[in-house]
Amino acid sequence: MNKQRSDADFRTRAIHVGNEIDPATGAVVPPIHLASTFRQPAAGEWGEFDYSRSGNPTRRNLETTLASLEGGSDALAFSSGMAAIHCVTMLLRSGDHVVAGCDLYGGAYRLLHKICDRSGIDVTLVDMTDPVAVESAITAKTRLIWAETIGNPRLTIPDLDALVAIARGRECLFGVDNTFGTPALVRPLEKGVDIVMHSATKYLGGHSDCLGGTLAVADRSLYDQLYFIQNSTGAVLDPLSCFLVSRGLKTLDLRVREQSATALRLAQWLELHPRIRSVLYPGLASHPQHALASQTFEGGFGAMMTFELDAGIRETAKVCESTTLFHLAVSLGAVESLIEQPATMSHASYDAADRERFGITDGLIRLSVGLESFEDLRRDLEAAIGSSGVATES
Repeated sequence: MNKQRSDADFRTRAIHVGNEIDPATGAVVPPIHLASTFRQPAAGEWGEFDYSRSGNPTRRNLETTLASLEGGSDALAFSSGMAAIHCVTMLLRSGDHVVAGCDLYGGAYRLLHKICDRSGIDVTLVDMTDPVAVESAITAKTRLIWAETIGNPRLTIPDLDALVAIARGRECLFGVDNTFGTPALVRPLEKGVDIVMHSATKYLGGHSDCLGGTLAVADRSLYDQLYFIQNSTGAVLDPLSCFLVSRGLKTLDLRVREQSATALRLAQWLELHPRIRSVLYPGLASHPQHALASQTFEGGFGAMMTFELDAGIRETAKVCESTTLFHLAVSLGAVESLIEQPATMSHASYDAADRERFGITDGLIRLSVGLESFEDLRRDLEAAIGSSGVATES
């Protein structure tokens, strides 16, 4: 990577870094390398690539781009976001302790509580917006703090600077899931976070056509540990999916900013809707961490939001089932807008008591705002809410 590209703006690096001209053909888009194995110069002498589990040119291109966009030194691409989080947890040993956020993706909750516990790893969920509570939860056995830059599904915003200081003071690793935030809006490594994870299926890919996960770090020794785990366990991203994520990164900045602008308008409209009990979106002045979000994010507040109906689980499900442009589906971050009910879908893996404890109510609806026009999306939601019978409930 030449110096001009390394010093370029985010949007330029997303297009050029890791996407150098193919020297053999002059192709402006690097070829997809599907080879599973590579010819070596001699017995016992290794070239740059030997076996695709250990490294692949197409995967390396994606990892190079992502490391640049995250402001890190290195990155790794995995077969899914959960595979990436699992790799982080494999840094831990039996008896270690994790402090994680209570506003947490359901798959991460399931991994921590129903897989990691089999290895003797203890987990405590705390409110990541309360640094005092986080520090109070840390014990002599705590090795990892895990948070989300924008919590899922209640859109809470942690103070990354405060949590970095706590992690350093208590000698814990600090990792964050930045799937909702994306490096277009916030780059946690630049704030001192140790590990940044993405479900690349979401905004990085951006088109609902590939599955993947990533980790990015600033410390080379930490990268070496994570690479050893990935190479040993084999949860690598396939070349075609690497190509699709690389292609998605080229438009990430444009997509996320436009989606964020539409999301803000929808949130403002929903907040005034007579049938909506509450709207959770960091761009609203009513959001509890709006001031912190304004300091943390640049160029927008993301394209995810949740709102709560004064309704039961069946009536809320009916709203989700009545939209046309908002597809009823899990996942998020693509050009298509999606709608879902966390209590029965993305966060169904939570124990019922924890759903109630952490505010994942039956009336909660999560939106992923895509690239459709604001007016079309507004009309779609208006029709769904109006036809659901929610107006008659108290």
